[in-house]
Amino acid sequence: MLYGYNLAVVNSPAEHIKAFYNVTWYQRFREPLSQESLTLMYSVTVSIFAIGGMLGSLLVGVLVNRFGRKGTVVSSAPLVFLAGGLMGFSRILEMPEMVIAGRFITGIHSGIALSVVPMYLGEIAPKNLRGFLGLLPSIFICLGVFSAQVLGLPELLGKDADWPLFLSLVVVPTFIQLLLLPWFPESPRYLLIEKNNFPAAVSALRMFLGKHDVDDIVAEMKEEQNSLTSVESVTVHQLLWDRTVRWQLISVVVINMGMQLSGIDAIWFYTNSIFENAGVPLDEIPYTTVGTGAIEVLAGFIGCFTVERLGRRPLMICGFSFMGLCCAGITLALVLQDKTPWMRYVSVVCVIGIIAGFCIGPAGIPFIMTAELFKQSHRSAAYIVGGSLNWLSNFTVGFVFPFLQMSAGAFSYLVFCGVCFLVALYVFFIIPETKNKTFMEISQMFEPSVYTQLSTEELKMSKYNGYGALESNSLEFSRSGL
Repeated sequence: MLYGYNLAVVNSPAEHIKAFYNVTWYQRFREPLSQESLTLMYSVTVSIFAIGGMLGSLLVGVLVNRFGRKGTVVSSAPLVFLAGGLMGFSRILEMPEMVIAGRFITGIHSGIALSVVPMYLGEIAPKNLRGFLGLLPSIFICLGVFSAQVLGLPELLGKDADWPLFLSLVVVPTFIQLLLLPWFPESPRYLLIEKNNFPAAVSALRMFLGKHDVDDIVAEMKEEQNSLTSVESVTVHQLLWDRTVRWQLISVVVINMGMQLSGIDAIWFYTNSIFENAGVPLDEIPYTTVGTGAIEVLAGFIGCFTVERLGRRPLMICGFSFMGLCCAGITLALVLQDKTPWMRYVSVVCVIGIIAGFCIGPAGIPFIMTAELFKQSHRSAAYIVGGSLNWLSNFTVGFVFPFLQMSAGAFSYLVFCGVCFLVALYVFFIIPETKNKTFMEISQMFEPSVYTQLSTEELKMSKYNGYGALESNSLEFSRSGL
């Protein structure tokens, strides 16, 4: 939720923050900021959040191995209080640097949480609910964005006097989290596979599942532990050079970078300016923005409650494809709106469509699949790679988009359109369906040895469902033949 809130919180008070920068700059140097310098300074304020996020994601491997999954979330919470204090007192102390520093620190916290929370949920969830629980973070991202949009209305905290309080409100949900989360158990998979603490793992499983008999789940975890007896947790360097997980790694890179390069952050960071360029009246923009937030929450719920029925692949393919169509629609609408005034409403519909398409699948499934495509020994390193590239792409979009918009105008959205369609094609042709499969089964789906032992005729008759992954009936046939 904090990640979503921080994505959108700089949108509505943008002009007030820029005015604050202008005033303080003039007080220090007795000359106003140029328009280019102000754009650069505000772009840094927006995008420094992603730099912090990238740093936080790089720390994940060390933190989860030392403190555990739940322990990492709890121990990183003080960062939010520090950041909230910096941003909240920046205006009183007349220091724009405190806003930028606060955004950077909240980014570090979000970078940690955005990797660790899906990892925790993926490891505590039974396989039939792993997709549902894995998409819950995307709903709370949408709720965080929606909260920032509502609180940013002129009647609430969207006034010039209130923006420091608006930025610092992140401390409230963090305080609630610190009151509740310590009462929850640690990840059973972490306790058994990495810490070899069998009693604690069984106790945690019984609490999570609400039943005494957990032997079948313990057996599956033991099987994975035995397969990793001689394998320690791999480093990022080892992961990058491990050919046995090459296609899993490429898939994580593509979907995590595609998630951000789809243009969703440009929409969230600069919603008001996008609507302004589309010709929406200024006094209607805050309410239009809140409307988009309500729709994205609804789309998040749709994705969450259909992922276990439809699977991961259909939601990813449909989500990215729909986003690509809407990016093309925005371009067309902006080009034609001077001649056809009603096209500005098409722009609004396309913005809503991009957000809805994102929240249905691409918002949360990349984090689920990062957990599902790797065994316990590789999972932390995979989250570091996926998370750092995710945040690097986030920074790139947040920093470059204002300048891209200034130079390319309406055609800037065609870049995002191309990215969306390319990612959808990659998922269609390469990534297998992982619904209702254990981590061991998913790992075996990518093993080349399954195919090298098949005869040429069997391979010709087999139907592929992505790289290294036969349809389940073909895979079972091949195994029975072996």
